[in-house]
Amino acid sequence: MTADFSPFIPWPYLAALAVAAAILATLGIWRGLRGAWVRAAALAAFCLALANPILFQEEREPLSTIVAVVVDRSQSQDYAGRREQTDKALADLKDRLARFPQIETRIVEAADSAESEAPSTRLFSALTSVLADVPPARVGGAIFITDGQIHDVPDINQKLGFDAPIHGLISGRPDEFDRRIEIVSAPRFGIVGEQQKLSFRVVDDGKAPGGTAEVTIRLNGNEIATEVAEPGTDVPFSFTVPRGGNNILEFAVNGVPGEVTETNNRAVHVLDGIRENLRVLLVSGEPHAGERAWRNLLKSDAAVDLVHFTILRPPEKQDGTPINELSLIAFPTRELFVDKISEFDLIIFDRYQHRGVLPILYYDNIAQYVQNGGALLIAAGPEHAGNDSIAATPLSAVLPANPTGVMNEKGFYPRLSDEGKKHPVTRGLEGAASEPPQWGRWFRTVDVDRPLGQTVMEAADGKPLLVLNRVGKGRVAMLLSDQGWLWARGFEGGGPHVSLYRRTAHWLMQEPALEEEALTARAAGRTLEITRQTIEGDPGPATLTYPSGKTEELTLTQREPGLYSAEIKTTETGLFEVANDELTTLVHVGNVDAPEFKAAISTEDKLRPWADQTKGLVRRLASADGAVDLPSILPVRGAVRVADDQRLSLRMTDETVLRGINSLSLFTGLFGLAALLLLISATWYREGR
Repeated sequence: MTADFSPFIPWPYLAALAVAAAILATLGIWRGLRGAWVRAAALAAFCLALANPILFQEEREPLSTIVAVVVDRSQSQDYAGRREQTDKALADLKDRLARFPQIETRIVEAADSAESEAPSTRLFSALTSVLADVPPARVGGAIFITDGQIHDVPDINQKLGFDAPIHGLISGRPDEFDRRIEIVSAPRFGIVGEQQKLSFRVVDDGKAPGGTAEVTIRLNGNEIATEVAEPGTDVPFSFTVPRGGNNILEFAVNGVPGEVTETNNRAVHVLDGIRENLRVLLVSGEPHAGERAWRNLLKSDAAVDLVHFTILRPPEKQDGTPINELSLIAFPTRELFVDKISEFDLIIFDRYQHRGVLPILYYDNIAQYVQNGGALLIAAGPEHAGNDSIAATPLSAVLPANPTGVMNEKGFYPRLSDEGKKHPVTRGLEGAASEPPQWGRWFRTVDVDRPLGQTVMEAADGKPLLVLNRVGKGRVAMLLSDQGWLWARGFEGGGPHVSLYRRTAHWLMQEPALEEEALTARAAGRTLEITRQTIEGDPGPATLTYPSGKTEELTLTQREPGLYSAEIKTTETGLFEVANDELTTLVHVGNVDAPEFKAAISTEDKLRPWADQTKGLVRRLASADGAVDLPSILPVRGAVRVADDQRLSLRMTDETVLRGINSLSLFTGLFGLAALLLLISATWYREGR
């Protein structure tokens, strides 16, 4: 209860009136006048009535104590029955806290974000969020239900914003052990065909049995090495980058019986392969209108080193010109087709014919070059159907089609065959969807017998125009017309000659994106996109294997001819494996070095410093027999000064909230009037005696 004044007149006037009353009362008492004391009391009561004293009484209600319960729902809680222990402990804790009406429980479940690239267990961030609107004096404590693998534990010298105990209830077993593997250092880029070096380490956490570990190393799904590693020791490893674009290195260490999980027994590293300049040899049999189209295309690509020769003087040309007066460069046949043939990524014969420039043995060298993984493109013209055709040389062993000796002289629109509509080299060429195609006509082709491989483009009457084939480790393409230059010149609107020529060349050089049968997967955030290329029919469902080992079948939907895809949102993060038919591919969702997949054993160590500093308790949920044993609750008035190793101490708040105020004026109403009348009457009574 408190007192205050609410005067009826301003304080200066009231003060002057009080001073005057005091002077009169003092004079009366000093002179000994009859009734002076009663008059003084009456004047004092009158001044007090004008000051209007009021008594106030507040009505307050005690506030509840806020206790935060932070529940770990990260991926590591899926190991070794931890989720079941957590659920049981949460249910029991709710019941026990509910027995205290003055305690308000706030529960927050912390899981890694659905869009997180690097999942981690961020429980202190969740604690800060749930207590953001709570005054520090009302916080009674925080209880973490977790496996102890928390990745945002603040430094012990930092402030949490409240003074209350931090408790940890740890799921998992005390005798856990786990083996994992991690990449220590590795390059992000590498030149295709060159060696790269990295190092990895096998780590045994907890009471692991020890001993050496066997590590299997795979590159793009293919096993390339097996290493023996001593746990805790860095192991160097060298490998050759096989292709351009993404290359996935997978390191898998053998599991240990009884370990927490084998999910972290695999580690991946994604390396971007960078091709050095591709070396292309272009040999033109004679000058012609289409020669420049090939040359311009290849010269416009900064990644291509082009060596181009045009045969201007065949051996049979004898015009009597002295050799020392010729300005032509000698054709270095031995250097190109014997000594350095393996250095070329692609050889193109553009309207070339056998006229004795190349010894017959060199054609056999070219055939072996293809068999061993080389690439050969034949851009054929009328000479291919003649007597000097290179199809009559040992090169015929790798050619997919032999000429019949006939030239088809007829205008036609190049069209995609049924296989061509599916093949990645020709699928989706601009203008191919309409009938006739929205591009210009060609006017002659080389007639061939039934070709091998795939005929992806057709000429008039369904005759082969572009034939692709695999020979040994290499590839061969035959373009059975020399009139692609009409598209380059824009005849009748032209056509997609750049796309066609470039895709054909890249397919010959085994670009992964142009494989006929291919399975690829990529991650966009937490969305997994699977793509299947095929020139066969429906490939059927794909099997997706999650990092946790769970499998799921996904239906592949046809997006366009020869291209099937599926899309799925994932909740897990880590290395996924996709399989369809005999094809498999790997894709990593999220950061390859995410904290969530490093240490997996449960631990009390990370929360222990905060519990000790705030007089909290850290203990395991499961007892020796596996039953969940929850400590009791101990409410404490005032600050918690002593830690209790058996109970969860909670600081109860003394905070209250004001609900209302009652006021009482002492000199207003009947009470004030009666007091004044009584004093005035007493004055009259005293003077009347």
